[in-house]
Amino acid sequence: MPRSLSAVYLHLVFSTKDREPWLREPSLRAEVHAFLGGVSKQLDCMPVIVGGVDDHVHLLARFGRGIAQADWVKELKRVSSRWIKERDRQMADFSWQGGYGVFSVSPSALGAVECYIAGQEEHHRKVSFQDEFRAFLRKHGVEWDERYVWH
Repeated sequence: MPRSLSAVYLHLVFSTKDREPWLREPSLRAEVHAFLGGVSKQLDCMPVIVGGVDDHVHLLARFGRGIAQADWVKELKRVSSRWIKERDRQMADFSWQGGYGVFSVSPSALGAVECYIAGQEEHHRKVSFQDEFRAFLRKHGVEWDERYVWH
């Protein structure tokens, strides 16, 4: 085959450090989501949707062939953290949590994941971030140790 083709969709979830509600203001949150989508696109990981609430982000993207998952996440966090701090000096102490979760999404489930991400505010009126993340880990068969997931 003369050309390499790929259709891999990933659902990335990461939080602010210590899940502090840095993104409480809806207009800031919308700007951060748009910025993250733009950075992901520049990394050839085409965003489908970016959403979240005041303490964490969900990003669904068609993953590019030329970058490792860890490098994608590292660059998203690095560039957006710097941008947030420069945008508003009152956010000089902002940072993202060190870890993240990334989960595969089948093309047949894209619509459901898009709706899930779009409905984050409603969802988190009933479910905490920790319970949400544990559910993702269970659903995808990921073993974890509570001592290391949240800090």
